Amino acid sequence: MNSKNSIIEKAKQTIASESEAIFNLTNLVDADFADAVNLIYNSKGRVVITGIGKSAIIANKIVATLNSTGTPAIFMHAADAIHGDLGLILKDDVVICISKSGNTPEIKVLIPLIKSGKNKIIAITGNKKSFLGEQADFILDAYVEKEACPNNLAPTTSTTAQLVIGDALAVCLLDIRGFSSRDFAKYHPGGALGKKLYLRVEDIASVNEKPKVTPSTSIKDVIIEITEKMLGVTAVVEDHKIIGIITDGDLRRMLSKVDDFSKLSAKDIMSINPKRIATQAMAVDALEIMETHDISQLLVENDGKYAGVVHLHDLIKEGII
Repeated sequence: MNSKNSIIEKAKQTIASESEAIFNLTNLVDADFADAVNLIYNSKGRVVITGIGKSAIIANKIVATLNSTGTPAIFMHAADAIHGDLGLILKDDVVICISKSGNTPEIKVLIPLIKSGKNKIIAITGNKKSFLGEQADFILDAYVEKEACPNNLAPTTSTTAQLVIGDALAVCLLDIRGFSSRDFAKYHPGGALGKKLYLRVEDIASVNEKPKVTPSTSIKDVIIEITEKMLGVTAVVEDHKIIGIITDGDLRRMLSKVDDFSKLSAKDIMSINPKRIATQAMAVDALEIMETHDISQLLVENDGKYAGVVHLHDLIKEGII
């Protein structure tokens, strides 16, 4: 059994080796890379990405990244392509072929078939002088000196390099398209990140109760309202406008000071000018206000009129926090 120190040292060596190889890619980015980006950006079709073995796995990830950042892409396995899936490629599609050696049998069969359809080919390869490198219209150089594998056999550093090249492509295209955080949210509506970008206050407040009392409401009825609506707070409203707020904390502080509250009303214990937020504001903005002022509830208004409450627990439930 190897010692912990030897395992840790090997892990560090692997990371350092791959890091050095990735940094060297900056020296390999040339005019072909810029031309490839412009080709994809100006294309009326999709990006079809193909590969075999570990390169096929990387191709799938690059497809996912492109799709999520505004560039339509589809995966085509190189082996399946020469057995019927070549029909996936449409007239205006751009094909990216990923291969470390650029000389695998499947690639040698596939490339002439793609070229016969007049589709442009972008190669991501570690061998510019390979069959793929010589046949491609543009070469994105993914050369690495050696794999992180001790035997220099298992695809490790080379597949990392391919992945980084794909990320660089996606980011350049994203930048050219002016792809914004709101665009990103459209493609990621189900995740916590997407929710931060599209979820609005009204989406949360609309499903909550809307506790409210008037300035003259008795303390007993204030307690009942807060208890029944289960948000730990009630707005004090007059002519549909928020004039104050009463929280559980306000009630506890009142009870610690007076024995008889039968003659008190909401206006006697409310806090005036409470923090509030508009219905159309982003939910993440509500969180920022709560954190800044160390509060758990925020009153909501629409066009100056009381519209409900958003609670910290709502934001937690939605994954905003």
